[in-house]
Amino acid sequence: MALVRAQLAALEQSSAVGPQLYRLLRDRIVKGDLAPGARISESEIAASYKVSRQPVREAFIKLAEESLVEVRPQRGTYVRRISVPAVMTARFVREAVEADIVRAAAQAVTPNILALLEANLTAQRAVVDSDDPSRFMELDEAFHRLLAEAAGQPAIWDILEDLKTQMDRVRHISTRQFPRERLIDQHAAVVAALRSGDPDAAEAQMRTHLKGVLTDLPAIAEAMPEFFDEAGG
Repeated sequence: MALVRAQLAALEQSSAVGPQLYRLLRDRIVKGDLAPGARISESEIAASYKVSRQPVREAFIKLAEESLVEVRPQRGTYVRRISVPAVMTARFVREAVEADIVRAAAQAVTPNILALLEANLTAQRAVVDSDDPSRFMELDEAFHRLLAEAAGQPAIWDILEDLKTQMDRVRHISTRQFPRERLIDQHAAVVAALRSGDPDAAEAQMRTHLKGVLTDLPAIAEAMPEFFDEAGG
């Protein structure tokens, strides 16, 4: 529970505890700080945060609804393993949606959005060698959200965020194990296509970018089989 105690200061006494615990625990599961298969204790988390068990139980229920934890009667609550089918479904949907996003963006992108995308790329390069991938992942999320805004469809990214939870768990592992330069180069290629106003090139670059998980996932699953549920059950 040391990882959970480290987040104790993040709780705000003026806000409802249950939603805060849910967001904190969800974030740690997605980032891999709470590893797939790990047992998490309702009582220990409650004690760490000096709260009752009720808000912890509420957080666990929401996490279970998202297939992030599994409550096993008489045995405890465990972080669920990463669902390979869910990862593949999210990747398929993301490619289909974001291919259309960048096509639209290439025909409507403004100088302001291009400047924001360039600034984002600069920030990505600044943290490319960081031991902690969290900042890079935040910038990656912001980059894709900017693309949705450039296409005039900012709400689409909120929809995708709910869908891609299992995929994000793999991405956090991937950014620890594989060179981030590859991702930055792919992002830069998308921006170059937008700047030239070429929808076909923008779509091709985005599809290449999002197909990366098809290569990364088998390698990660082979190296860490205990983290994955091939059947998605």
